[in-house]
Amino acid sequence: MIIGVLGPEGSYSERAAKLWMRNNGLEAAELRYFEDIEDAFFAAARGKTDISVIPIENSIEGSVGVTLDLLREDGAVISGEVVVKIEHCLLSKGSPEAIRVILSHPQALAQCRHFLKVNFPHAELRSTGSTSHAARLAGEFEEMAAIASPEAAEKYGLKVLLSNIQDREENHTRFIVLRAEVSGKCSPSGCKGAGKESDRIRIQCKTSLIAYLAKDSPGSLYGLLGAFAERGINLTKIESRPSKRELGDYYFYIDFEGSASDALIKDALEDIKAKADILRVLGSYPALGNSEA
Repeated sequence: MIIGVLGPEGSYSERAAKLWMRNNGLEAAELRYFEDIEDAFFAAARGKTDISVIPIENSIEGSVGVTLDLLREDGAVISGEVVVKIEHCLLSKGSPEAIRVILSHPQALAQCRHFLKVNFPHAELRSTGSTSHAARLAGEFEEMAAIASPEAAEKYGLKVLLSNIQDREENHTRFIVLRAEVSGKCSPSGCKGAGKESDRIRIQCKTSLIAYLAKDSPGSLYGLLGAFAERGINLTKIESRPSKRELGDYYFYIDFEGSASDALIKDALEDIKAKADILRVLGSYPALGNSEA
């Protein structure tokens, strides 16, 4: 098995993939590293990897916009998820006093915004494709530092100057596991309880979808969400994302408990299909089955 992740080595995506591999008995799988999230996404969609593991939301900074936008593309579906605890460290070859430039992924810089303002108000902040890419670059000059994982420090021969520098102690990122879409197959076999009616079994699965309402009218979104409420289906997330067509035009991303194979949820999806101009089911998958505390 080939698993695509955001590279280079030492990234949090790599940590998420290894956790997923360990919990699924796939330690022998091969990791393939990509320069950005888009490349990792399309590697799975086009069959260059068996799956790819990419970030979708963080407990401090919220959703990863590029991932949400990519999910509107055809070709890939969600077959799993994994949550990783984020432990940002300040890494460098030099001393804290020597630091003039701090590198990291935009999400990591944002998660450490207050720390940077208080401790390095005059440092230049530069965005990189990943935290591990920042660590690799920081190894070139003593006046450079990176915000990255402890694994990245070990990989690139850097010192951990400060640990756990994120602005909130509880910092977790949710990653999704993507695979190529198979025509006619919505719910992967790994989702326990697919096709069952029992609430006890059904909540072991999560389903994600995208809906689009072309005409904005009073109660239109309420009507969409009512399909779930009327059937007692619990929503775990709802978020709007610009369609990029015009200001005020949005796609809605919805996660809910249960499998698209369940008769109750099939009924709800048929109801939504009649109300929405676009409905794309992204997949049903085990809900947080492989997570890191």
